[in-house]
Amino acid sequence: MATQAVKVKNEGESTGSAITGAASGIGQRVSGTVANSREFLHDVRVEMKQVTWPSREDVVATTGVVIATVFFFGVFLWIVDLGVQKGVSYILKVFGG
Repeated sequence: MATQAVKVKNEGESTGSAITGAASGIGQRVSGTVANSREFLHDVRVEMKQVTWPSREDVVATTGVVIATVFFFGVFLWIVDLGVQKGVSYILKVFGG
């Protein structure tokens, strides 16, 4: 929040030629970007400390469920694909395709 107050104060000041004004604007943007990045990373660190992480057992159990579900749907879709393939082949054979 303090960086925003500094930005507003610096934006109000206007001295020098157009070239130096443009150059100082770039410097303000870069320093503002660095300050915003530091503030963002600080906020991320604070938030990450508040996260409730799952236990190893929870991760292993959830991973097992995901692998089993993917396997089930893979087999299911393979069977459906075989059925559709046989059906289309039969229809094309009957109607002379």
